Amino acid sequence: MVDHVTLNVEGMSCGHCVKSIENSVSAISGVDNVQVHLENGTVDVEFNKDVVAIEQITSTIEEQGYTVGNE
Repeated sequence: MVDHVTLNVEGMSCGHCVKSIENSVSAISGVDNVQVHLENGTVDVEFNKDVVAIEQITSTIEEQGYTVGNE
């Protein structure tokens, strides 16, 4: 079952931040699509909730040094 979440992410400031988050979240099994919106400070994630939990996605972003909150 595909689900979608928009996360507010603090600390993103450049293209490197975008690539870092996109690459790390895309590597998670069960994640179908990741779009980082630097100007809004948000990350949209489409994922299979039967395979991966939102908490795993959130912790992966936080491990990159960012602060995450749900929209």
